[in-house]
Amino acid sequence: MSATSSRRALVIAAAIAWLLEHVVPFGRLVLYPFTLLATWVHETGHGLAALATGGHFERLDIFADASGLAHVTAPSPTAWAIVGFGGMWAPPLVGALLLVFARGPRRARIALSIVTLLLLLTLALWVRSPAGVIVVPLCAALLGWAAWRWAPDHRLVLTQFIAITLALDTVGRMVGYAMSSTANVGGEVRKSDVTGIAEALGGSHLVWGALVIVVAMALLAVGLWAAWRPQRQVRGAR
Repeated sequence: MSATSSRRALVIAAAIAWLLEHVVPFGRLVLYPFTLLATWVHETGHGLAALATGGHFERLDIFADASGLAHVTAPSPTAWAIVGFGGMWAPPLVGALLLVFARGPRRARIALSIVTLLLLLTLALWVRSPAGVIVVPLCAALLGWAAWRWAPDHRLVLTQFIAITLALDTVGRMVGYAMSSTANVGGEVRKSDVTGIAEALGGSHLVWGALVIVVAMALLAVGLWAAWRPQRQVRGAR
């Protein structure tokens, strides 16, 4: 695929995301599965950060209101802070990685296939909530079907669309949450991730929330720059 075609796919994906969010009636309903996908990435980020710091990842809950909860343990306050950052930064990090990697139909197929396998892996290991047990395999089926049955240009646009919605999650849907001391999780009020980080490391949750947003914006900028630069600079991207 040429650089022009790859860039066109990125522009189309960004335009679709903006129109669904701001213009199209019931557009947010169309975005709902992708919002749940972002929630899955967020909570999986918490869980993997817990495992990386010597803790445990016991269960992953996804709720119908698009909130989620990772049941984890961590061995120290610093580890708890890393767990908090892991969830907050997981969507923009995964989004940026998709933008960097999936610059052509072949790579888009690989990316979608990897996400499909990871969805199924977390379903087997950690997803236990009723909504999660329904949503995760449906998302896996959709992405797997798109990876292997959709037209090349269509699956590239889909991959770029997923990347953009994930990269924008913290500075879009989650910006209020990143600056909030509490969160509504499955109908229950809990302390937010940034409050947990502040309790572990000290300081104000507003300061840590601002840091989360700045890093998320930086990840988005890097991902978009990498996706937009001339294709010839990325060897083997097709």
